[in-house]
Amino acid sequence: MSTALMRAWENRRDTVVVDEPLYAYYLERTGCIHPDRELVLASQPVQWRVVLDNVTSAPFPEGVWIRYAKMMTHHLLPEVDRGALVPFRHAHLIRDPRELLASYAKVRTEPALDDLGLLQQAEIFETFGGPVIDSGDLLADPRGTLTALCQALDVPFDERMLSWPPGPRDTDGVWAPHWYAGVIASTGFAAPRANAEPLPPRLEPLAERCMPYFEKLYRYRLRGGASVADVR
Repeated sequence: MSTALMRAWENRRDTVVVDEPLYAYYLERTGCIHPDRELVLASQPVQWRVVLDNVTSAPFPEGVWIRYAKMMTHHLLPEVDRGALVPFRHAHLIRDPRELLASYAKVRTEPALDDLGLLQQAEIFETFGGPVIDSGDLLADPRGTLTALCQALDVPFDERMLSWPPGPRDTDGVWAPHWYAGVIASTGFAAPRANAEPLPPRLEPLAERCMPYFEKLYRYRLRGGASVADVR
């Protein structure tokens, strides 16, 4: 879902995207073994300050005024100075932890809480705020959810966000073959599936640990142009 949302923004003519710029830094500092680890390390700077400076200072192509950076919150290790995030406008994509874990476990069979970024996301939301959208709402009502998100970010909604050509992008990270197969084949946001993949029983305790962080953000989600928390 995070990559599909990146596709939506990239399909705008006024936007450029950056795919997980802190991934190599995260792998280098943690020593985590992910698919094609060495290829990822070679593809990006591994100093977080350099990465964030590059994102904020890179020149815009002609006619472009939005830079959309798809960030994985678990890449923001404690040593990353949260003050360095001040120049960014923050928006939060959330997903039911059971669905998130069922998807994540296809690539990493034994994820931990720190792998998922929910704790870090709740922390960043508390510090910086920003609009929250839920993956389920985005699939059920792409137009309404994206319109609400654009309004919250003070940018005009663009119809081009609703569909895009299939295939890989030059902006995809080198890790795309391992993680992006569904999005590469996609042309837009698919309708919600009636029968979600079941969560392996061994991951139920981890899902329970994730729920308080998810629920904290879920109550503020945008839906149909309004924050649910604002209208209750």
